[in-house]
Amino acid sequence: MSDNDKAKFVEELKRRIFDWVNGVCDFCESLPINSTTRVVIFQLIKSSTSTGANHRAASRARSQKEFFAKISITVEESDESLYWLNIIKARNYNNINQTELDRLIKEADEITRILAKARYNTGKSMNNE
Repeated sequence: MSDNDKAKFVEELKRRIFDWVNGVCDFCESLPINSTTRVVIFQLIKSSTSTGANHRAASRARSQKEFFAKISITVEESDESLYWLNIIKARNYNNINQTELDRLIKEADEITRILAKARYNTGKSMNNE
């Protein structure tokens, strides 16, 4: 992959994560409020927004070690977001947009896989130095 292709990929991933985070926030605003959803919404918004913020930080890393540390956090946070989205799905709330929930789950899974691959490749590269 050329440097130009890599830069385009990183920018597209940034946009994709940003759009996903906004979708999560919009979706959370549509959930019914009760003692359970208050906690789940809080945790989901924290983990999804942390995914975006830490991915931005990773893209500005000053070293490979710093990038690895930040990208590791993004993997943890996006995976946590996937967990909370699946909790919502399992709770089977009435009157929520199941299509949007399924889309957010799919996107969280894909983002987590992409970030995990970036972490794996970086770790492999660091071990070869």
